[in-house]
Amino acid sequence: MNEALRFTLNRSAMQLICKQPYLDWANSFDLTQSGIWTLEQLNDDNDIFMIPQFVDPRDSVKWVEERWHVFFDNMLFDWETDETVWPKNRTLKMFLEWFDIQIHSLVWDMANEPLTIEDWSGEDNVGEDEPNGMLH
Repeated sequence: MNEALRFTLNRSAMQLICKQPYLDWANSFDLTQSGIWTLEQLNDDNDIFMIPQFVDPRDSVKWVEERWHVFFDNMLFDWETDETVWPKNRTLKMFLEWFDIQIHSLVWDMANEPLTIEDWSGEDNVGEDEPNGMLH
């Protein structure tokens, strides 16, 4: 069998699990086309964030909490791009009320092709040391 587990990445994976306040906010928009969402639907295919790898998972949570605003903004933007309708005066406390942080400390690479990076920031500096943003 050639599909043995062989490669791990020097990253952990983090997923934000949506809670009731995020669901309530998401369902507050005109939903004439898609209907009312449930927490199960919102959490069915959430983004996974690759974060630095730490020995202690509590350090991973601390790292996320120090950058809560980036993750909060991303989750809001995923649902609604109009920032004027985003909640005002967001805080770490609010972030933790809206999302659970789920850490996966070991990430296995099961694919045979090289990793690639797609730069969503519009900047041209990601992956500049590698051709076409490919990693080895």
